[in-house]
Amino acid sequence: MTDSTTPIGEAADAAEAASNTKALDVVARSGFAVMALLHVVIGGIAIALALGQPGQAEATGAIEQLAANAWGPAVMWAGTVACIGLALWQLSEATLRARHLPRKERIGKNISSGFLAIAYGSVALSFGGFALGLRGDSGESTKDVSTALLNAPFGAVALSALGLTVMGVGVYFIVKGVRRGFKEELFHFDGTRRGKVIDSLGVTGHVAKGIALNLAGLLFVIAAAKHTPEESTGLDGSLKALREHAYGPYLLLAIGAGFICYGVFALVRSRFGRM
Repeated sequence: MTDSTTPIGEAADAAEAASNTKALDVVARSGFAVMALLHVVIGGIAIALALGQPGQAEATGAIEQLAANAWGPAVMWAGTVACIGLALWQLSEATLRARHLPRKERIGKNISSGFLAIAYGSVALSFGGFALGLRGDSGESTKDVSTALLNAPFGAVALSALGLTVMGVGVYFIVKGVRRGFKEELFHFDGTRRGKVIDSLGVTGHVAKGIALNLAGLLFVIAAAKHTPEESTGLDGSLKALREHAYGPYLLLAIGAGFICYGVFALVRSRFGRM
């Protein structure tokens, strides 16, 4: 914990005060709304995949669909700003506000909020790329990263570590959903019909997202073990791989519905979440 009487502590206090602005709060909440929309679109694409339709069931595919309308450029720039704000807010949670927590809780907050800051920052980059007219395939980018890692010294170890990290985040989402840890992020509606609906959305959405992340992380581990980077295709590839199994389409339908539930929950989080 930083001593607030030292110059570094005083600087951290000043930075924390600066981060507690209404403007950042509004932009971060809009970022949660954007992520809500992306999860709903990804869920819809996953359901379409289960029914044999084409699509790219991850953030880039969802952003591409949002860009393909008359308001596309404005939506892309708005999404960029909103996700940058959300990433900055998560970064302040991981650093400035986490320093007040006990050591064990602080480390957990450093990891969870730090990972989310990186994730939201990458989504902001995707929105920015589309706003500038740059299109990308997330699956191909994932393969390129995996290939670069495998060609580097200890690359297989690094790629395995990346996969296990993604799976760890997936387990975190599942546990958070089952234990209803998300309720700490919201103003409570306990005992109300609204509260029961939000609770159900939170559990279903977090568990579905956790399962999807575990599948995506597993592909990284398999690619590292077999030294085949083409098998690390990210979320989209992991969901499409389900279609090849007997009950895969049904699981894909369930995951798609779960992503939609998570999206609706994130929309509630944007309005009633604790900041």
